[in-house]
Amino acid sequence: MSRNKLLRYQQTSVAKVFEKETALIDQIQTGELKQCLMLWQAKEATLILPAGKKWPESDALKAGLLADEWLLHSRKTGGAPVPQCPGIINLSHLYLWSKDTPYSIPQAYENLCTVLHGFFYQFNLVSKAHATKFSYCDGDYNININGKKIVGTAQRVILKKGGGKIVLAQAFILIDVLLDEIIKPVNLCYQLSDKTERVQAQVHTALFEHITERPTIDQLYQQLTQAFVDSALYSE
Repeated sequence: MSRNKLLRYQQTSVAKVFEKETALIDQIQTGELKQCLMLWQAKEATLILPAGKKWPESDALKAGLLADEWLLHSRKTGGAPVPQCPGIINLSHLYLWSKDTPYSIPQAYENLCTVLHGFFYQFNLVSKAHATKFSYCDGDYNININGKKIVGTAQRVILKKGGGKIVLAQAFILIDVLLDEIIKPVNLCYQLSDKTERVQAQVHTALFEHITERPTIDQLYQQLTQAFVDSALYSE
């Protein structure tokens, strides 16, 4: 039960990532795996839509996305539409919550934020966790640099058979994207779902706006992995 796994995908489809997450959860359920860090980047622009009546998959939405060369993928979890495309790094961290500590949603988020703060500190950047008005999928545990959102976070908990909890922590890191372009499909979705709010590009920022070097995806994956190791939060 000391097995850890690291998976890194430079380019993959959103559907394959979610299939892999499901398989990893099953491996943790059976005790085959203790935790897994999966780092990935979508190979094609894809809007992820939470399944349900709140965000309908209308023909108008599909046609509007297709016109701008965006794919559409629905998933069971998530609170609001999220854009995925090259230039955005995602991490999915699946792990067993320690039985010695009562489960705490804020603590689980704070642990993830600590790792992400460590990642940005490697670039001499100071980041803070707080909500960011007019950002996509806003939440109290967004990571911000100079008040602008650079990371969105999410969390899901699965009950383990026989007791215990499996945590799926996720982060969506803006590395090198055209902010005006990634908010377009989100706002189209808001518009067609009769929502009054709109996402604004200027409340977001991306890593390459703050650094002069341009690390490769592999280098960034290595630095994210190192930030997990350095935090010592997820080792027994």
